[in-house]
Amino acid sequence: MTRDFYVIIEKDEDGFLVGEVPGLKGCYSQGHSIEELLKNMREVIELCLEEEHTV
Repeated sequence: MTRDFYVIIEKDEDGFLVGEVPGLKGCYSQGHSIEELLKNMREVIELCLEEEHTV
């Protein structure tokens, strides 16, 4: 099953890209590039969904 999530992306004061999924509690990550950030976001979304199902 495929699900889509909105990711809010901002650049912090140190130049890192920071992403957050508002629909998933505690679901955020960072990266040096958009590619790295999106890879990290996919991983953290999977973890957040696993956590959601175990609670």
